[in-house]
Amino acid sequence: MLAVIEKIEGGYLARYDRPLKHSVEKVWAALTENDKLARWMHNLHVEDLRKGGTIKFDMKDGSGTFIDIEILDFEPYSVLEYTWGKDRVRFELYPKPDGCLLVLKEFISTLTDHTSKDLAGWHVCLDVLSALLEGRYMEFPKGEWEKWHQKYVIAVKQMQN
Repeated sequence: MLAVIEKIEGGYLARYDRPLKHSVEKVWAALTENDKLARWMHNLHVEDLRKGGTIKFDMKDGSGTFIDIEILDFEPYSVLEYTWGKDRVRFELYPKPDGCLLVLKEFISTLTDHTSKDLAGWHVCLDVLSALLEGRYMEFPKGEWEKWHQKYVIAVKQMQN
């Protein structure tokens, strides 16, 4: 299911709701422990896990370039929010009887040509995360990303009209 994109004060909000049949603790570990994070979002490496702490983004383009990402909000097993370029990304976990609900929110200041690529990337990364939680390792599926990218191109255009 596509992220829900809406206009909000100061920009836009894309929201992905993913019910997972895994505990908050297991999902939190996948979001914050580098050995698990590397298996679904290989560009990220947690340096200092706390509000005001740092996550490194490895460009992985052969340049050795790393970008510091600031952790804006942090509540163990509940909330992890950090900068994402000029925008920000927020993960929220809600316990449920059969697992938990993972909510990913991307706060987008301005819609650009790159927005649909970013949204498709998050969508597919969440699919890879789900596979990891199920015990399956999955390379980033470029074909799936292309399929979702086309859908997000349409969704972003609708928001611009």
